[in-house]
Amino acid sequence: MSRIHEALKKAELDRAASQGGMIESGEPSANPGQDYASQAASSTVTSAGPAFAAAYSYDALLARCPQGAWRPDPKTMLFFGADEQAYGTEEFRTLRSRLYQLREKQGLRKLLISSSLPKEGKSFVAANLAQVIVRQQGRRVLLIDADLRGPQLHNNFGVPSTPGLAEYLRGEIDEFGAMQRGPMENLFFIPSGKAMTNPGELVANGRLKFLLGRVEPLFDWIIIDSPPAVPVSDAALLADYCDGVLMVVRSNATPFDIARKARQEFDGKNLVGVVLNGIEAGSSPYTEYYYSAYGRPSVKAEA
Repeated sequence: MSRIHEALKKAELDRAASQGGMIESGEPSANPGQDYASQAASSTVTSAGPAFAAAYSYDALLARCPQGAWRPDPKTMLFFGADEQAYGTEEFRTLRSRLYQLREKQGLRKLLISSSLPKEGKSFVAANLAQVIVRQQGRRVLLIDADLRGPQLHNNFGVPSTPGLAEYLRGEIDEFGAMQRGPMENLFFIPSGKAMTNPGELVANGRLKFLLGRVEPLFDWIIIDSPPAVPVSDAALLADYCDGVLMVVRSNATPFDIARKARQEFDGKNLVGVVLNGIEAGSSPYTEYYYSAYGRPSVKAEA
């Protein structure tokens, strides 16, 4: 009986390792029926340790994630075009600088982007923030579409939505099977994956936390686009896996009481700032001064 047990155990270990789980090291199995959260809580070895970093170098990441064909939307993806002064680009450079200033004072690598309600521009902010960060030489960013209820990022980048995060959370693929990369160097993307009937349960099963622990050593920033905070509970749960939260509100659209309710959803979390989206071009005197001095862009950003 001991030989049978050993054979079964070895088969399970081999299967788990091929899908991103290592039972012997205390990491969660890739079996969708397992309780990943409870397994992770009882782990004795962290998944983001030196052994993982050595086994999965950046060269290995490039080899596992071949470059695909992306067709980004020029109206919303500001940094794929040749216009360095398009409306909104300088604002994203400023946002990048502010985040690095905060990073000097507190540990900030995994950043959640959320909003109060749908259609406030959180996906627009998440995608362009990731782009402007990798414009700095050597900076690597992983962008994750964790809005399993209303995903948008794959449309912005012009890529398939599958395979992606949903398949990973169900244990069907490993972290590298969920990743894509395109023409912009050092920018990696995990789309939402196929539509699921139980997105809240998938987000809560603990496997996303496991994913973040595994890939964090490979990236300077991990940016997560979450569902809106008020209609569903996913965003508050995702915030527990991140170092900070960035809220997006839309100018002349987001009701004050709704924005305040969204803020309450993140009580006890590290809310690092608020982005005001959808300001009309030319409405800010500072913007007018900048563009009068350095040239007016020919394209208006639309979120």
